[in-house]
Amino acid sequence: MRLLLTIWLSVWAGWVAAEPPDQLYEPGVVALMRHALAPGTGDPAAFSLEDCSTQRNLDARGRAQARRTGAALREAGVRFDAIWSSQWCRSRDTATLMGLGPVEEQPPLNSFFAGRGDRAAQTAATRELIAAMPADARLLLVTHQVNITALTGRGVASGEIIVTRRTGQGLEPVARYMIAP
Repeated sequence: MRLLLTIWLSVWAGWVAAEPPDQLYEPGVVALMRHALAPGTGDPAAFSLEDCSTQRNLDARGRAQARRTGAALREAGVRFDAIWSSQWCRSRDTATLMGLGPVEEQPPLNSFFAGRGDRAAQTAATRELIAAMPADARLLLVTHQVNITALTGRGVASGEIIVTRRTGQGLEPVARYMIAP
C-alpha cells in the first residue's frame, strides 16, 4: 500500500512516470493537446483575442507543465512536421513554451466555449486543415477541451495529449500522454 501511494504521489507531483506512447512516433499521427494548466473556466467578459491580459492564462504551474512536456518529448525523440495552435494566449504560450519548433496559429483551433465561435464550422475547418497535409505528416495541435472533444468524442485534462490516427471517419484516439501540472 505504501509503495502504491508513493507511486501515485510521484505521478501527481508531475514526475514523468512513463515514456511517450509509441504511437507518437508513427507517420501521420495527429496529437491533440489541450493547453497547459490555466486555472478557471472560460474567459472574462471583457475577453479580447488581441489582449492576453483580458484572457484566462497559464499560471506558473501551467508554464512549467508546458516546458516539462516539451522537454520530455524532445528527450524521447518525438518530432512533428507542423505545430498548430489556437490564437488564444494560453494555447499559443503552451505551444511556444514546449520548444518543439515553429508554431503556426490556426483560427479553427480557437475555442468555441460559451458561444465564442462556431463548433460545427471550426471542427469541419480543422478536419480540412488536417486532410490537406500529407498522409505521413506528424501534427501537433494545441487547442482547447471543447475542440478536442468535438474532434475525438473524448474529454481531456489541461496539458494532456490525445494521440490519434487519421481514418476515413475522422480521428481515432489511440493513446494519451500527460505530465501533470
